[in-house]
Amino acid sequence: MKLENKKVIVVGTGISGIAATELLMEKGVQTTLFDGNKDLDLEKLYDRAPKLKNVPILLGDLEGKINDFDVAVLSPGVPTDLPIVNEMRDNGIEIWGEIELAYYFSKGLVGAITGTNGKTTTTALTGEILKNYYSDVKVVGNIGIPYTSVAKDTTEKTVTIAEISSFQLETIHEFAPKVTAILNITPDHLNRHHTMQNYIEAKEAITKNQKEDDVTVLNYEDEVLRKFGETLNNKVIYFSSQRKLDNGFYLDNDVIYFAQNGESKKFIHVDELNLLGVHNYENVMAASAVALSMGVPEEKVIEVLKKFQAVEHRIEYVTEKSGVKYYNDSKGTNPDAAIKGIQAMNRPTFLIGGGYDKDSEYDEWIESFDGKVKKLVLIGQTKEKIADCAKKHNFNDVVLLDTFEEAVNYCHDNALSGDAVLLSPACASWGMFANYEERGRIFKELVNNFCD
Repeated sequence: MKLENKKVIVVGTGISGIAATELLMEKGVQTTLFDGNKDLDLEKLYDRAPKLKNVPILLGDLEGKINDFDVAVLSPGVPTDLPIVNEMRDNGIEIWGEIELAYYFSKGLVGAITGTNGKTTTTALTGEILKNYYSDVKVVGNIGIPYTSVAKDTTEKTVTIAEISSFQLETIHEFAPKVTAILNITPDHLNRHHTMQNYIEAKEAITKNQKEDDVTVLNYEDEVLRKFGETLNNKVIYFSSQRKLDNGFYLDNDVIYFAQNGESKKFIHVDELNLLGVHNYENVMAASAVALSMGVPEEKVIEVLKKFQAVEHRIEYVTEKSGVKYYNDSKGTNPDAAIKGIQAMNRPTFLIGGGYDKDSEYDEWIESFDGKVKKLVLIGQTKEKIADCAKKHNFNDVVLLDTFEEAVNYCHDNALSGDAVLLSPACASWGMFANYEERGRIFKELVNNFCD
């Protein structure tokens, strides 16, 4: 489909919707912006994005106007099964997402990374590796920079690496990265996708337009992905933290190896990394495989691996106060991610958990405490649900509190020298915070204000 002669409606006025609208305006496409909130403060919107004063904006509903458009571009937070989206689809309107739109207008080499956990760290690391070799690199997507905000600036020499969520993958059509990676798939966002199979299919869609000479990087220890790799017609590179591979990356006795045709050679020792935990070694292997597949020489990859620091909000060391170490793992927004936070702890730990309910189950998270968690401090919509789950697993050192500040203060007042305080909620931040970044930032502010 050629957009240039079409009428496009962008749904959602968040950061992605604004970036998509501005890109379409710049490309001369007839564009309307829509938000279901009929009381949206347009002056505040214009303060954030002055260019939007030049685009028609519809609020509340689209009664009688749906057939005015050919294409709808949905922001990632807009479910694809909303009644209004279904009505658009029934009326022959093509449903795009921000990623599809950006890809339509972008140029150059594109790589894309998805997975339930680890994709932000892996994307950031891959981006740093690419920047160490290429002169024009864009790091975009779910990592915080809308792909649409940089698409217009790309050239044939641009190298783009994108972190892509399952929400964004629901609305792709022609999106075809040269290199893709799926890091893992564990239950998440089931309130949006409804079934695990739908979620799996959304993640796997990242590969659907790849050609025979394109590359997909997969986690061999994820049974779903191992089997999925056998169905692909393009080149597959596996990585494993549990066993030796004849081809791909694997971890063995704290050394990461790179194997080709049955011959293995040492790539890097984990002691040379600044990242902790097996999950991070998996991220390193995935990033290395992606970067090599995008043309970066081995020595340039290893150079960056030795310097790279953990990303903010992901098992991030904050400070030590009165012998208590504080860690910010606000990015642990589901049980599987939060398990990684627990596994990285080597002290008795006060754990702050709870938040928005994404229909997750918490049994495996509670079971992972393994004697490390001294006190579980719960807040948010899920606190009773998690407390009941903890009780079922005979973990009774649980405190339920009303506010985030109360939780942080409780940990400060009760943790002893030699303990750790870990914010790793196993839940999304919505309802209490704008996003996990805000939650992590406030945690760090509260902690840094404590006196020694």
